[in-house]
Amino acid sequence: MQDIQSVFNRIQESKKEQRDIRKMYKDALDGVQEYQEIQEKTKSLREKKKRIETTIKEQFASELTKLEDLKIDIESDTQMITDIALSKITKGETVEVTDQHDNEYEPVFNLKFKKVN
Repeated sequence: MQDIQSVFNRIQESKKEQRDIRKMYKDALDGVQEYQEIQEKTKSLREKKKRIETTIKEQFASELTKLEDLKIDIESDTQMITDIALSKITKGETVEVTDQHDNEYEPVFNLKFKKVN
């Protein structure tokens, strides 16, 4: 098994290389006149789209409020189901849920590293 620090360092180097390549690509695009013209047209269309969306949002204000409430409920229920599943797993119990079509689901955990300082 490889050393965790060396794998982490390799990931950091790969991410830096990704950023460098993306920057070179963006710089190359910025140098093409046709691309600049399309960018301006796209910006104009986005503004027009935004105006239309704003008009429709005003008409659907109550539905959009309900949508935001549902989003918050889903997030809190997702956190709750995670807490319940983790609690059961630490007690050695199996965790399984089924949907309305009798499809079975089992928990999947994901580990991430967060910068400390």
